[in-house]
Amino acid sequence: MALDKNITTRWHSSDILLLGGSAGSFKLLFNIVRFLDGDLNKSVIIVMHRKRNFASEVEKLFAQHSRMHVKEINDKDKVDKKTIYIAPPNYHVLIEKGGSFALDVSEAVWFSKPSIDITFESAAEIYKDKCTAILLSGANQDGAAGLLKLRNAGSLTIAQNPEDAELPEMPQEAINLNAADYVLSTEEIIELLQS
Repeated sequence: MALDKNITTRWHSSDILLLGGSAGSFKLLFNIVRFLDGDLNKSVIIVMHRKRNFASEVEKLFAQHSRMHVKEINDKDKVDKKTIYIAPPNYHVLIEKGGSFALDVSEAVWFSKPSIDITFESAAEIYKDKCTAILLSGANQDGAAGLLKLRNAGSLTIAQNPEDAELPEMPQEAINLNAADYVLSTEEIIELLQS
C-alpha cells in the first residue's frame, strides 16, 4: 500500500523515533529493529514493558539482528543518532534538555516501569515536531496520554491498528484520545520506517 506523502515527509524530517509497546509487541519491535537501515540518521528509543528483576537477553538479541548500534540506556548517556536505545527494566527513562537520558526510580505508571507515558511526555518537550512516535500492542493504557502530548507538541504520532495488534487496548486508547495522526497496520509501519 502506498503511504501518503505527508506522513513520509514528516518521518524523514524527524530526528528521533520513539517506539512504545507492551504485551504482544515484541515480534513487531524485533522486526522493526531488523529492518531499520544501518545508515538511519536518527535516534531510536524503545520503551517496552518488561518483567521486574528479570535478566533479559533483549538487547543481545536485538543487537545480533540489527544493522544499527543497539544499547541499553544508562543514566546520563547522550542521545546519539544511528543508535537504538532500549529502556532498562525497573527505571523510567526521561530525556533532558541538552540531549541526554535520565533514569528515574519513582513509582510504576500503569503497573509499568519503564513507563511509555513518561518517556513520550519528556520527549514532547524536547523534540516537538522533530519526533515520530509509534504506540504498539499492549494490555493497558500506558503510552496513550504521552502520545497525545507528543501530537499536541507537533510530533508525528502513529498507533498500530488495534485489529492488527495482538492486544488492542493500548493503541485503541490512543485512538480514543485522538492521540494518533495515523493508524497503521504492521505492514504499513514497516513500510514507513523503510521509506
